[in-house]
Amino acid sequence: QPQFVESGGGLVQSGGSLRLSCAASGFAFSRYPVNWYRQTPGKEREPVALISASGDNTSYSYFAEGRVTISRDNARNTVDLQMNSLKSDDTAVYYCNIYYYGRDYWGRGTQVTVSS
Repeated sequence: QPQFVESGGGLVQSGGSLRLSCAASGFAFSRYPVNWYRQTPGKEREPVALISASGDNTSYSYFAEGRVTISRDNARNTVDLQMNSLKSDDTAVYYCNIYYYGRDYWGRGTQVTVSS
């Protein structure tokens, strides 16, 4: 079954950048779209960005548009999330996700903290 390991989170000052990475295993990675989500305490998990199976198509939530870039490497089974111009509102745990055979699969997430 699908498994994800997210990495690259940390503490960054407002206006700074981080690059998150997600290593996937347990499924035919190159055949599936992959999402990045985020969650803050007391709020529902929300989508950040989506990338198609081939990597040719991407989409972003309104708050990510223009600041975030999602990319994938199907040879290495990884999906990255480059985040620029970070704000305190971006503080959250960030998760990889796919919808696979009728259910969602998630990694454990990586914490991003943006100090103002």
